[in-house]
Amino acid sequence: MYIRDLSVSGYESGTPFKTIKTMKNLIGINKEKATILNEKLNDLLANYQMFYQNLRGFHWNIKGKEFFELHLKFEELYDDAVIKIDEIAERILTLEGTPLHTFGDYITASEIKDAKNKSNGIESVEITVENFSTLVAKERVILALAGEADDEGTVSLMSDYISQTEKTLWMLSSYLN
Repeated sequence: MYIRDLSVSGYESGTPFKTIKTMKNLIGINKEKATILNEKLNDLLANYQMFYQNLRGFHWNIKGKEFFELHLKFEELYDDAVIKIDEIAERILTLEGTPLHTFGDYITASEIKDAKNKSNGIESVEITVENFSTLVAKERVILALAGEADDEGTVSLMSDYISQTEKTLWMLSSYLN
């Protein structure tokens, strides 16, 4: 099948349709750009998994005067993180990639490292702020790349995450001051 008498940006009439089709994935995103996005999304996924594990540990091990409020806050944060983990993995699949799915992969790929045996409230919140700062920086990179790829689905996802993370960072930062 050939494209004839059809205006397709960047392609000459008579270009084999199969050639054009292989340049884009099922949802119409350039395959090379989708591959790069999937690499960045997998990096974000690994970091979210480590972030989630840290939050679970903080929730379980927190002690002191702030126990009740921080125990609930860390639970709220990890409940949100697990939703984002699933959304990121599903976005990778939508872009025809394969999400990382082993703890070994997460540990290797993640910039966020485990925060083992932390029970001090202030220290745990400081680590959470640092982890959120790492996540939002990665989300901004993905947002820019997704915009360049005309990937509105990923743009929307990252935009929502950034807005929420910025607000949470402000609140946690206020808690520390």
